[in-house]
Amino acid sequence: MNQPLPPSAAPAQPFASFAPRTAGQGALREAIVQAYRTPEREALAPLLEQARLPQDRELASQALALRIAGTLRQRKSSAGRAGIVQGLLQEFALSSHEGVALMCLAEALLRIPDAATRDQLIRDKLADGNWQQHLGQSRSIFVNAAAWGLLLTGKLVATHSDAGLASTLRQALARGGEPLIRKGVDMAMRMMGEQFVTGETIDEALANSREREAEGFRYSYDMLGEAALTAADAERYRLAYELAIDAIGRAARGRGVIRGPGISIKLSALHPRYARAQAGRVMAELYPVLANLARRAREHDIGLNIDAEESERLELSLALLEVLALEPDLAGWQGLGFVIQAYQKRCPAVIDFIVDLARKSRRRLMVRLVKGAYWDSEIKRAQIEGQAGYPVYTRKPYTDVAYLACAKKLLAAPDAVYPQFATHNAHSLAAIHTMADPARWHDEQYEFQCLHGMGEPLYEQVVSPTAAGRLVNSVDGKPAPAAAGRLGRPCRV
Repeated sequence: MNQPLPPSAAPAQPFASFAPRTAGQGALREAIVQAYRTPEREALAPLLEQARLPQDRELASQALALRIAGTLRQRKSSAGRAGIVQGLLQEFALSSHEGVALMCLAEALLRIPDAATRDQLIRDKLADGNWQQHLGQSRSIFVNAAAWGLLLTGKLVATHSDAGLASTLRQALARGGEPLIRKGVDMAMRMMGEQFVTGETIDEALANSREREAEGFRYSYDMLGEAALTAADAERYRLAYELAIDAIGRAARGRGVIRGPGISIKLSALHPRYARAQAGRVMAELYPVLANLARRAREHDIGLNIDAEESERLELSLALLEVLALEPDLAGWQGLGFVIQAYQKRCPAVIDFIVDLARKSRRRLMVRLVKGAYWDSEIKRAQIEGQAGYPVYTRKPYTDVAYLACAKKLLAAPDAVYPQFATHNAHSLAAIHTMADPARWHDEQYEFQCLHGMGEPLYEQVVSPTAAGRLVNSVDGKPAPAAAGRLGRPCRV
């Protein structure tokens, strides 16, 4: 750690007294603040050692990861729409220019009301893609047809300088092609929405989950939606959460917070000014709503996780968690949870804070560890603000190292936390499975989690008497754009 500057050299902070205080600044909270923009090498140095496994376990972990990956490659594609969507995602990977273009197009196109603006977006996103490289690469007729269609539409909507087609023919075809593309993308995204969103209502999602529950999977429900912009938005989300908690509670049938279904709530959906600058308002107006939702979840004995938000909201979320954990009405309830993001440099310090809070409140907190959900916006915001560093790691391997180091910290505090490891990465899964020692596994030690529609093939190999798996289900009245948005943020798990 860098030594603090002497007072004479410290930068002036004339407005520091105006900064809202979210809670008492103890040593653990101060450690979180200090780690906000730690230089990357400095942050990673201790994590590299913490993430390292003994040689025998490292070899066992690698063997398990290779076995899982090999089985997945040999696995036959799912039938029906699920297989079609899997084929498209494998061919047009999100690491490729074409995959990113498709996801940007998919998420935005369904939100644009007028045809003219939709056509402009299609021209922008499809004209420059190298769609020809995808021809004939898949065994799926549908995927190959999609590649041909995208190649042709890319040609059709390209600029006049595009070689190979006469400009008059291109213009004529483009006029008829764009409405066809609009219709095709709309149909494809609705099909994907059915794959990645469990239901448009909580009752529909619960009904659609029964088959997987019979196979041994547990469930958590995520009410997808944007942050509230008005008090009316917040009220609508509050009512939706109350209805969802009651419905999930009835479906749980007394199975408890670990074996039964749970729910995740987004705090920024419950208050239109969920920001540190409005900390006083948030504590006065949002906390009573949050506490009532938690009491409702306790009555049904189901788990309630506070979902992750952007980095500037972390301390505010922790302040609410701290007050909630010490709420006398919730004493003895083991279903309170919090989602943490390994790509944030503060994540190890956040774990220390949560473990201390759990012991102080004499409860076991549920902690879902994810890779991260807002990487692109975190990087962009830091650049726009001219910050000297980033709150998140800039490379995925760094996040993977941090994820394993944080997993080890969580497993080292079984009295204080119930770890929920959310990942679709075979290596991360195998490392944690080996780290936790499967011979000592019991039902309440930890669980793995994955997104519905994305991780089932991986976790079908894992869910067994020596590992529990929970699907994070999405519920949204507009499944198509929600699914596209989720696919566009793949690093979350």
